[in-house]
Amino acid sequence: MMALSDRLVKQAMALPYDMRAALVDRLLASLNLPSQRQIDRLWAKEAERRISEIDSGKVRTVPGDKVFADIRRRYGR
Repeated sequence: MMALSDRLVKQAMALPYDMRAALVDRLLASLNLPSQRQIDRLWAKEAERRISEIDSGKVRTVPGDKVFADIRRRYGR
């Protein structure tokens, strides 16, 4: 299997730039990864969930200066 993939990579690398880019796009599409729109939607949903938890008092916020002071203290910077 490795010999086949090595040959494929070698052949792909010999392609012109635009054909390699198109090949990469097709290979990535075949992985069924989420689209940027889907990713943005999921992040928006997560942000709304976190805001809701803060508003309801379910979680307590920590001021940024305290967070960074704790990091500096913990990691010595």
